[in-house]
Amino acid sequence: MLTNTAYGKSSVRLVQVTRHGDRHDLVDLTIAIRFEGDYDASYTDGDNRSVLPTDTMKNTVYALAAGNPIASPEAFGLRLAGHFLDRNPRLARVRVALTSHGWNRMGEHGDVGSAFERRGPEARTAAITEERSGTTVEAGIADLIILKSSRSAFDRFLRDEYTTLPETRDRLFATSLTATWRYRSIPEDVNQAWHATRRALLDCFASHQSESVQHTMYAMGRDALAHVPAIESIHLVMPNKHHLPVDLSRFGLENRNEIFVPTDEPHGLIEATISR
Repeated sequence: MLTNTAYGKSSVRLVQVTRHGDRHDLVDLTIAIRFEGDYDASYTDGDNRSVLPTDTMKNTVYALAAGNPIASPEAFGLRLAGHFLDRNPRLARVRVALTSHGWNRMGEHGDVGSAFERRGPEARTAAITEERSGTTVEAGIADLIILKSSRSAFDRFLRDEYTTLPETRDRLFATSLTATWRYRSIPEDVNQAWHATRRALLDCFASHQSESVQHTMYAMGRDALAHVPAIESIHLVMPNKHHLPVDLSRFGLENRNEIFVPTDEPHGLIEATISR
Protein backbone atom coordinates (compact mmCIF):
# COMPACT_ATOMS: atom_id res chain seq x y z
CA MET A 1 0.00 0.00 0.00
CA LEU A 2 1.29 3.44 -0.94
CA THR A 3 1.13 5.57 2.22
CA ASN A 4 3.19 8.70 1.60
CA THR A 5 4.74 10.39 -1.41
CA ALA A 6 6.60 13.55 -2.35
CA TYR A 7 8.67 14.69 -5.29
CA GLY A 8 10.51 17.80 -6.36
CA LYS A 9 13.76 19.39 -7.46
CA SER A 10 16.79 19.85 -5.23
CA SER A 11 19.99 21.87 -5.46
CA VAL A 12 18.73 24.37 -8.02
CA ARG A 13 21.52 26.94 -8.28
CA LEU A 14 20.73 30.57 -9.06
CA VAL A 15 22.97 33.64 -9.18
CA GLN A 16 21.28 36.95 -9.95
CA VAL A 17 23.19 40.13 -10.77
CA THR A 18 21.25 43.38 -10.58
CA ARG A 19 23.14 46.29 -12.13
CA HIS A 20 22.84 49.88 -10.94
CA GLY A 21 25.37 51.57 -13.17
CA ASP A 22 28.81 50.46 -12.04
CA ARG A 23 27.50 49.14 -8.71
CA HIS A 24 25.98 45.67 -8.77
CA ASP A 25 23.97 43.60 -6.30
CA LEU A 26 24.62 39.86 -6.13
CA VAL A 27 22.22 37.15 -4.95
CA ASP A 28 23.43 33.55 -4.75
CA LEU A 29 20.82 30.91 -3.88
CA THR A 30 20.48 27.14 -3.70
CA ILE A 31 16.82 26.13 -3.84
CA ALA A 32 14.90 22.92 -3.17
CA ILE A 33 11.25 22.43 -4.13
CA ARG A 34 9.05 19.67 -2.70
CA PHE A 35 5.51 18.78 -3.86
CA GLU A 36 3.00 16.79 -1.82
CA GLY A 37 -0.48 16.05 -3.08
CA ASP A 38 -2.71 13.73 -5.06
CA TYR A 39 -0.07 12.12 -7.24
CA ASP A 40 -0.58 8.47 -6.27
CA ALA A 41 -1.61 7.47 -9.81
CA SER A 42 1.84 8.29 -11.12
CA TYR A 43 3.26 5.70 -8.73
CA THR A 44 0.63 2.97 -8.92
CA ASP A 45 -0.51 3.28 -12.56
CA GLY A 46 2.27 5.18 -14.29
CA ASP A 47 -0.23 7.99 -15.01
CA ASN A 48 1.78 11.22 -15.37
CA ARG A 49 -1.01 13.53 -16.53
CA SER A 50 -0.97 15.57 -13.32
CA VAL A 51 2.78 15.48 -12.73
CA LEU A 52 4.64 18.72 -13.26
CA PRO A 53 8.16 17.75 -14.38
CA THR A 54 10.90 18.62 -11.93
CA ASP A 55 12.76 20.18 -14.85
CA THR A 56 9.86 22.63 -15.12
CA MET A 57 10.30 23.47 -11.44
CA LYS A 58 13.93 24.34 -12.14
CA ASN A 59 12.98 26.47 -15.15
CA THR A 60 10.35 28.28 -13.09
CA VAL A 61 13.04 29.41 -10.65
CA TYR A 62 14.94 31.12 -13.44
CA ALA A 63 11.86 32.55 -15.13
CA LEU A 64 10.50 34.15 -11.96
CA ALA A 65 13.93 35.56 -11.10
CA ALA A 66 14.34 37.17 -14.53
CA GLY A 67 13.83 40.93 -14.47
CA ASN A 68 12.74 41.00 -10.83
CA PRO A 69 15.44 41.74 -8.22
CA ILE A 70 15.26 39.28 -5.31
CA ALA A 71 14.75 41.36 -2.18
CA SER A 72 15.11 38.45 0.24
CA PRO A 73 15.11 34.64 0.21
CA GLU A 74 11.77 34.70 2.01
CA ALA A 75 10.14 36.94 -0.59
CA PHE A 76 11.37 34.83 -3.50
CA GLY A 77 10.33 31.63 -1.76
CA LEU A 78 6.82 33.00 -1.23
CA ARG A 79 6.60 33.94 -4.88
CA LEU A 80 7.65 30.48 -6.02
CA ALA A 81 5.34 28.68 -3.60
CA GLY A 82 2.35 30.78 -4.60
CA HIS A 83 3.06 30.25 -8.29
CA PHE A 84 3.15 26.47 -7.92
CA LEU A 85 0.09 26.21 -5.68
CA ASP A 86 -2.02 28.39 -7.98
CA ARG A 87 -1.23 26.37 -11.10
CA ASN A 88 -1.34 22.77 -9.82
CA PRO A 89 -4.79 21.73 -8.56
CA ARG A 90 -3.59 18.36 -7.25
CA LEU A 91 -0.88 20.02 -5.17
CA ALA A 92 -1.77 20.07 -1.45
CA ARG A 93 1.49 21.35 0.01
CA VAL A 94 4.61 22.89 -1.50
CA ARG A 95 7.79 23.56 0.40
CA VAL A 96 10.47 25.85 -0.99
CA ALA A 97 13.75 25.77 0.95
CA LEU A 98 16.37 28.38 0.12
CA THR A 99 20.00 28.76 1.15
CA SER A 100 21.55 32.17 0.54
CA HIS A 101 25.33 32.19 0.08
CA GLY A 102 26.82 35.50 1.18
CA TRP A 103 29.32 37.61 -0.72
CA ASN A 104 31.18 40.74 0.45
CA ARG A 105 32.20 43.57 -1.82
CA MET A 106 35.91 43.93 -2.39
CA GLY A 107 37.92 47.01 -1.60
CA GLU A 108 39.24 48.48 1.61
CA HIS A 109 35.80 49.79 2.54
CA GLY A 110 33.68 47.54 0.33
CA ASP A 111 33.73 50.26 -2.28
CA VAL A 112 34.36 48.17 -5.41
CA GLY A 113 30.94 47.94 -6.98
CA SER A 114 31.34 44.85 -9.12
CA ALA A 115 33.89 42.59 -7.39
CA PHE A 116 33.02 40.22 -4.57
CA GLU A 117 34.57 37.69 -2.20
CA ARG A 118 32.61 34.72 -0.90
CA ARG A 119 31.76 34.55 2.80
CA GLY A 120 31.41 31.29 4.52
CA PRO A 121 30.73 28.69 5.56
CA GLU A 122 27.83 30.58 7.18
CA ALA A 123 24.69 30.72 5.07
CA ARG A 124 21.30 32.37 5.45
CA THR A 125 18.35 30.01 5.09
CA ALA A 126 14.63 30.32 4.49
CA ALA A 127 11.80 27.86 3.98
CA ILE A 128 8.26 28.48 2.78
CA THR A 129 5.57 25.85 3.30
CA GLU A 130 2.34 26.77 1.53
CA GLU A 131 -0.90 24.82 1.75
CA ARG A 132 -4.46 25.58 0.71
CA SER A 133 -5.16 26.54 4.32
CA GLY A 134 -2.21 28.83 4.96
CA THR A 135 1.49 29.60 4.76
CA THR A 136 4.39 29.05 7.14
CA VAL A 137 7.55 31.15 6.83
CA GLU A 138 10.81 30.06 8.42
CA ALA A 139 14.21 31.72 8.37
CA GLY A 140 17.57 30.77 9.75
CA ILE A 141 21.33 30.49 9.85
CA ALA A 142 23.42 27.45 8.95
CA ASP A 143 27.04 26.58 9.71
CA LEU A 144 27.95 29.74 11.62
CA ILE A 145 31.20 28.83 13.38
CA ILE A 146 31.59 30.64 16.70
CA LEU A 147 33.97 30.29 19.64
CA LYS A 148 34.62 31.93 22.96
CA SER A 149 37.62 31.41 25.21
CA SER A 150 36.08 32.47 28.52
CA ARG A 151 32.77 32.41 30.43
CA SER A 152 32.37 28.70 29.72
CA ALA A 153 32.29 25.84 32.23
CA PHE A 154 31.14 22.24 32.47
CA ASP A 155 31.17 20.56 35.86
CA ARG A 156 28.94 18.82 38.45
CA PHE A 157 27.74 16.37 35.79
CA LEU A 158 26.63 12.77 36.27
CA ARG A 159 29.46 10.24 36.56
CA ASP A 160 29.62 6.49 36.26
CA GLU A 161 32.41 3.94 35.97
CA TYR A 162 33.12 4.95 32.36
CA THR A 163 33.37 8.71 32.92
CA THR A 164 36.85 10.15 32.32
CA LEU A 165 36.00 13.73 31.38
CA PRO A 166 37.50 16.20 33.87
CA GLU A 167 35.39 19.00 35.28
CA THR A 168 36.32 22.53 34.27
CA ARG A 169 35.34 26.09 35.02
CA ASP A 170 37.39 27.50 32.15
CA ARG A 171 37.12 25.85 28.74
CA LEU A 172 36.92 26.83 25.09
CA PHE A 173 33.37 26.78 23.79
CA ALA A 174 33.18 26.31 20.03
CA THR A 175 30.27 25.28 17.85
CA SER A 176 28.83 25.43 14.36
CA LEU A 177 25.47 27.09 14.95
CA THR A 178 22.39 26.20 12.95
CA ALA A 179 19.26 28.13 13.92
CA THR A 180 15.82 27.98 12.34
CA TRP A 181 12.98 30.19 13.47
CA ARG A 182 9.32 30.30 12.50
CA TYR A 183 7.49 33.60 12.18
CA ARG A 184 4.03 33.94 13.67
CA SER A 185 3.54 36.90 11.34
CA ILE A 186 5.72 37.84 8.39
CA PRO A 187 7.79 40.90 9.36
CA GLU A 188 7.40 43.98 7.24
CA ASP A 189 11.19 43.92 6.73
CA VAL A 190 12.37 40.30 6.77
CA ASN A 191 15.97 41.33 6.14
CA GLN A 192 16.00 43.54 9.23
CA ALA A 193 14.34 40.78 11.27
CA TRP A 194 16.95 38.25 10.15
CA HIS A 195 19.85 40.54 11.08
CA ALA A 196 18.24 41.37 14.44
CA THR A 197 17.82 37.68 15.25
CA ARG A 198 21.39 36.87 14.28
CA ARG A 199 22.68 39.75 16.40
CA ALA A 200 20.63 38.68 19.43
CA LEU A 201 21.94 35.11 19.17
CA LEU A 202 25.58 36.18 18.91
CA ASP A 203 25.39 38.87 21.60
CA CYS A 204 24.00 36.32 24.03
CA PHE A 205 26.58 33.68 23.09
CA ALA A 206 29.42 36.15 23.69
CA SER A 207 28.24 37.47 27.04
CA HIS A 208 26.50 34.50 28.66
CA GLN A 209 28.13 32.80 31.64
CA SER A 210 27.78 29.27 30.34
CA GLU A 211 27.41 26.21 32.54
CA SER A 212 26.94 23.99 29.47
CA VAL A 213 26.04 24.16 25.79
CA GLN A 214 22.45 23.51 26.83
CA HIS A 215 22.50 26.43 29.26
CA THR A 216 23.74 28.92 26.67
CA MET A 217 21.52 27.50 23.93
CA TYR A 218 18.39 28.19 25.96
CA ALA A 219 19.55 31.71 26.78
CA MET A 220 20.26 32.41 23.10
CA GLY A 221 16.81 31.24 22.02
CA ARG A 222 15.13 33.21 24.80
CA ASP A 223 16.97 36.40 23.78
CA ALA A 224 16.06 35.94 20.11
CA LEU A 225 12.37 35.73 21.02
CA ALA A 226 12.68 38.80 23.23
CA HIS A 227 14.37 40.91 20.55
CA VAL A 228 12.22 39.89 17.55
CA PRO A 229 8.51 39.80 18.46
CA ALA A 230 7.54 38.33 15.07
CA ILE A 231 9.21 35.00 15.92
CA GLU A 232 6.93 32.24 17.23
CA SER A 233 9.61 29.64 17.96
CA ILE A 234 13.28 28.97 17.28
CA HIS A 235 15.15 25.66 16.91
CA LEU A 236 18.88 25.62 17.67
CA VAL A 237 21.43 22.94 16.83
CA MET A 238 24.89 23.36 18.37
CA PRO A 239 27.44 20.56 17.99
CA ASN A 240 30.13 20.86 20.63
CA LYS A 241 33.35 21.35 18.66
CA HIS A 242 35.83 20.10 21.22
CA HIS A 243 39.19 21.80 21.78
CA LEU A 244 41.34 19.54 23.93
CA PRO A 245 44.24 20.91 26.01
CA VAL A 246 47.54 19.47 24.80
CA ASP A 247 49.66 17.64 27.38
CA LEU A 248 52.95 19.57 27.28
CA SER A 249 54.42 17.93 30.39
CA ARG A 250 56.28 15.38 28.26
CA PHE A 251 58.23 18.32 26.84
CA GLY A 252 58.93 19.71 30.29
CA LEU A 253 56.45 22.54 29.61
CA GLU A 254 53.32 23.76 31.36
CA ASN A 255 50.11 24.26 29.43
CA ARG A 256 48.55 27.35 31.01
CA ASN A 257 45.22 26.66 29.30
CA GLU A 258 46.61 28.15 26.10
CA ILE A 259 47.45 25.29 23.71
CA PHE A 260 44.63 23.16 22.31
CA VAL A 261 44.00 20.69 19.54
CA PRO A 262 40.63 21.01 17.78
CA THR A 263 38.81 17.75 17.05
CA ASP A 264 35.99 17.30 14.56
CA GLU A 265 34.85 13.82 15.50
CA PRO A 266 33.31 12.58 17.63
CA HIS A 267 31.43 15.64 18.87
CA GLY A 268 28.54 16.30 21.18
CA LEU A 269 25.27 17.26 19.47
CA ILE A 270 22.83 19.42 21.40
CA GLU A 271 19.56 20.87 20.13
CA ALA A 272 16.48 22.54 21.49
CA THR A 273 13.33 24.39 20.46
CA ILE A 274 12.32 27.50 22.40
CA SER A 275 8.78 28.79 21.90
CA ARG A 276 6.64 31.58 23.25
